[in-house]
Amino acid sequence: MREIVIVGGGIIGCTTAYYITRHKEFLEGAIKVTLLEASNRGPAQGASGKAGGLVARWAYPKGIVDLSFDEHVKLANEHNGEDRWGWRYVNCGSWEGRGTTRKNPGKSLEKEQGLPGGQKPLKGKSASSKRKLPDDLQWLKEESTDSYTPMARHGNTAQVHPYLFTMSMFDLAKEAGLQYICGQVTKILRSSEAVTGVEYFDPYTNDIQTLSASQVILTAGAWSPTLLPSLKLTATRAHSVTIRPIEETSISPYVVFTEFKDSSSASGPEIYARPGNEVYACGPGDDLALPATVDDVQVDESACDLIYKQVSSISDELRDGKIEKRQACYLPTVNSNRGGGPIIGEAKTVAKGLFIGTGHTCWGISNGPGTAKALSELVLEGEIKCADLKRFDPALYSL
Repeated sequence: MREIVIVGGGIIGCTTAYYITRHKEFLEGAIKVTLLEASNRGPAQGASGKAGGLVARWAYPKGIVDLSFDEHVKLANEHNGEDRWGWRYVNCGSWEGRGTTRKNPGKSLEKEQGLPGGQKPLKGKSASSKRKLPDDLQWLKEESTDSYTPMARHGNTAQVHPYLFTMSMFDLAKEAGLQYICGQVTKILRSSEAVTGVEYFDPYTNDIQTLSASQVILTAGAWSPTLLPSLKLTATRAHSVTIRPIEETSISPYVVFTEFKDSSSASGPEIYARPGNEVYACGPGDDLALPATVDDVQVDESACDLIYKQVSSISDELRDGKIEKRQACYLPTVNSNRGGGPIIGEAKTVAKGLFIGTGHTCWGISNGPGTAKALSELVLEGEIKCADLKRFDPALYSL
């Protein structure tokens, strides 16, 4: 029997498990697949649970965007994603105006530009001359707005709730036969230039355990270099808040990228209206060192307060709402003159049977299903058939 081990229970790992458990070889009982996650709280505790959930055809990089968007659509249609994980199409635009003037230091996540090597999204027509904002975007202040510009054609931008999506993929894979272990992988085992398994710390016994594997898929996000030091990743900490407006408030489905003209900030917050009367907002990132595990991530309360202060200054509905969560996560970016990643494929120069899916920057949610589908094909069938992903091959990144 083929034994496959997936390291990391974020969106890439859980969705890869989902696709593997749908494969004919798995259904015939020829494969055992096990997912290991270091968090004591289970899967989706990092960026896969704390991101905005944007899904876009104008995302970065182009080689995987359309594949992944189409997979999002298929998964939502097959598993009632609208109700299960908040799948819906949304409007998306760039807002410029005046709000808080307090300095907001930090690294821009540059989602509008697709991060290093990317390109700006398609620009559409601005709002009507009578209103600077679209008529149905009532939850931003007209008087604070200098301009609003749509960023993409209708149908090219959607969203999911990232935690609900990731956990749905995990649950569907478990229902089909995925094995799950809570444990922090400490070493990828190799023999004769091929993987043989992993070692992991068992938090229940406080012992190091060994799990055999003929193939290992490394999808540990920003923590991937702890197991493969030749992976050159930068981990950027990003903060966010979720806000619950008062019940009678109607929050139309928009994703808004803000820029405050009267602020010296690196960038304004991104604001995501979600189903169920919830609004998510995130700010720029910083370079605080990556902790040992996702459970050790520290939240800077002042960074979260500043995000809320900024969005409150341009929206009465958000100002009057209640902050429900203050959170932080780490986004992995590839350090390479080839651009910002991701890295997807078999690391043959390291060990046969070692596969990598990481370095997705702020586009992990959008590009997760496409990455997972490609990895499952490569692992199970020996080649990626769904798209041409040669430019993301680990061999090109000196592993």
